[in-house]
Amino acid sequence: MDDALLDYSRLKTYSIKDRQSKVAGRDFSAPWTKGGRFSDFISTLPAILAGNDLRSVIDAVSLAARTQKQICFAMGGHVVKTGMSPILIDLMKKNILTLIAMNGSGIIHDLETAMVGQTSEDVAKTLGDGSFGMARETSAFLNQAIQNAKQKSTGLGKAVGELILKENLDFKHLSLTATAAGLDIPATVHVALGTDIIHMHPDFDGAACGGASHYDFKLFASRIARLEKGVFINAGSAVILPEVFLKAVTLVRNLGHTLDDFTTVNLDFIRHYRPMTNVVNRPTLGKGKGFSLVGHHEILIPLIAAGVIESL
Repeated sequence: MDDALLDYSRLKTYSIKDRQSKVAGRDFSAPWTKGGRFSDFISTLPAILAGNDLRSVIDAVSLAARTQKQICFAMGGHVVKTGMSPILIDLMKKNILTLIAMNGSGIIHDLETAMVGQTSEDVAKTLGDGSFGMARETSAFLNQAIQNAKQKSTGLGKAVGELILKENLDFKHLSLTATAAGLDIPATVHVALGTDIIHMHPDFDGAACGGASHYDFKLFASRIARLEKGVFINAGSAVILPEVFLKAVTLVRNLGHTLDDFTTVNLDFIRHYRPMTNVVNRPTLGKGKGFSLVGHHEILIPLIAAGVIESL
């Protein structure tokens, strides 16, 4: 049996002039003019997708800085390994960042940079013979900082920064924790036991490290309690900092603090489950806004920082 062809003459159409479209020419990018300023470059970005989001993030951070709200920067160790410490240090000195938070690897790379001006060993090359993670100075210094934190009943980030300053390490100007200690800005460290190279060394005190890291969680939560109208940025931490942030959010809300209208930002070169759910989406339900900018730290962080500085 032959199938009858459809009758296309009955097709319903409409005028494109009456249709609502999602993209308009006024939102398009503009060509670059030689000799322009950085603020001109930002204005040439399209008001579409990530171009619009980048401007929105810059605007949110700038507004929070102008109104003296909390701007918390959480990070994985790769932020240091991609050379971003000078950018973040500058933002701390300009009273833009009000908190630095990192996982356990953050203090390792921060300390090694401050001590010898370099960090990040070749894991593939050293894993085979068991020499990966066995640097004496790194372990000895950080484990001394852990003991100092225990004796002073203080946080791990502050203990590391203060020891770097006390020992007057050659490259202390590149240290996030030392800068934070000198400026009296909270630098919190959130450790998962067994994940960092110093945990393998015989002088590591897990109980003392856990106590110092727990102190830092409480310090972190005290800043999240003041995050209303502020900004929380997570850069490169796929698990630890998103989980810490989520717990701090529910804690401060449980204690009666207002935390409804704030901005969250996740920066990474790939979208992960926890940052998207625990940073971008869940905490901001309601009045808040969450943004995910996909790209490399060494490009996104300087772009945002420069945009904020230009705006201010």
